[in-house]
Amino acid sequence: MHPRSLYSTRLGDFSKTQCSALKVSTAIRSFAISPASRRFLCTTHTTYPRGLAPHSVSSPLAPVAKYYPGQRQPGTLLSSGPYVHTRRASQLARAAMPRPGTTAETYVAYGMTQKLFEACSSQADYSIPQVSLKGAQTPKTEDGEDLGAGEGWWYEDLGLVPTFSTWSQITFLHMYLLTVRLRALPSYESFQTYSRHLIDHFSHNAEHRMDVLHGFTSRTIRNKFLKDLFIQWRGVLAAYDEGLVKGDAVLGAAVWRNLWKASHIAPDGKELDWTKIARVVAYMRRVTSDLFQVREADLVFQLCQRNDGKPGIFGYSDLDKKFVDGLR
Repeated sequence: MHPRSLYSTRLGDFSKTQCSALKVSTAIRSFAISPASRRFLCTTHTTYPRGLAPHSVSSPLAPVAKYYPGQRQPGTLLSSGPYVHTRRASQLARAAMPRPGTTAETYVAYGMTQKLFEACSSQADYSIPQVSLKGAQTPKTEDGEDLGAGEGWWYEDLGLVPTFSTWSQITFLHMYLLTVRLRALPSYESFQTYSRHLIDHFSHNAEHRMDVLHGFTSRTIRNKFLKDLFIQWRGVLAAYDEGLVKGDAVLGAAVWRNLWKASHIAPDGKELDWTKIARVVAYMRRVTSDLFQVREADLVFQLCQRNDGKPGIFGYSDLDKKFVDGLR
């Protein structure tokens, strides 16, 4: 089956609530869809290990979202809101974007995806302090993973532990959100180019962490882990795609399996607080909506905290917590 025909759905469906189990995205308004964003979503066809990939899903075409007062209409620049960018920066970014399918696009895509990956990786970054201390023993989790030190709402508010596996899954989550946005690129070939470079940057960074932070000096062992991570990435694509299409309950189940390892017990030994999963679902819905308000060439300027001190698209927002707490 050709990748384009695996399944298709309108991007406008992703901001709609289709399940009341978590009741998260009802407060998230539908976003305006630009002409480039009306492309059908495509996922690349791949062979998954038994039991990893969910069932194939399909969704009938939905009507294009209406434009409400205060929303940006197609072909217009943002003039207000938290993600306003200067005209000079926007024009410079668009001028640097080559035409789809050209040789220059490969080089531009490599540099751009490196910045995009850095934004994804920084959301749950961690360190192993014992690496710099001679003879120091790195503490372990109950599962035998190296326990590091990290900051941010993923660790402090949600209670996740700073390990390599946690970092990789949170990075995958943000890479997936970017992948959804990149599917609206002018051509399928452009999407494939950017997607390939994005996962390449992850592989290089993951291998570096294995070597420097976790002492995996054998390249053979590192390659084995990298192959496992790539399989996990394909599973993430399928699981989160299914969740965005089918509703918050399905998306929350995918988040629970990937971030909390399908455990009913939190890392601190207490019973899992399910509102934390709902907050991640609300976060994913909000980020997905916000990403489609930004042009492709301007994504690198909007993801993390900007020079003017305004928050970026990625990262903690009080709106996510209010959406969940207000509907409990």
